[in-house]
Amino acid sequence: MTPEVAEDTASPNTVDQLLDALQHEVAVFARRAEQTRLGGLGPARNSMDRAAYLLLSRLDQAGPTGVKSLASGMGIDSSTVTRQVAPLVDSGLVDRAADPDDGRAVVLRLSARGSARLEEVRASRRKLITALTDGWTDEEREVFHGQLIRFNDAVARWQSTPGTPR
Repeated sequence: MTPEVAEDTASPNTVDQLLDALQHEVAVFARRAEQTRLGGLGPARNSMDRAAYLLLSRLDQAGPTGVKSLASGMGIDSSTVTRQVAPLVDSGLVDRAADPDDGRAVVLRLSARGSARLEEVRASRRKLITALTDGWTDEEREVFHGQLIRFNDAVARWQSTPGTPR
């Protein structure tokens, strides 16, 4: 048997084993992340749910944003953004104002209180990530970060492809 044939016959089993191991680790990660909500360490631990954290982070990065644009950038629908942002507006973390270019539209903006609260939660989560990656080099953290981005991008593309089997 030539080496090429040996590789071809061994590859599917090895690839399947790797894919099985990978999907298992993704499932374990998802369960553990949900159990702990990767909420941080210290007083701000688990003090902000995932939806609020992602909305506030997006507003922090993007600046004042319309609901449709925010929804599109997050890969969710406008009604979900509207429902999730309402308690953030009520608690003073997000300001809602009429769009200066189109008075019928709404612009959402991270308030000063929201910015301070987001930084408190980020600091708490940085402590947790520091603890979880204790002993990792900066390069290992960067590689892991890059791979998580790549994986999340692949999931987002898959979810947004029309006709993709669910």
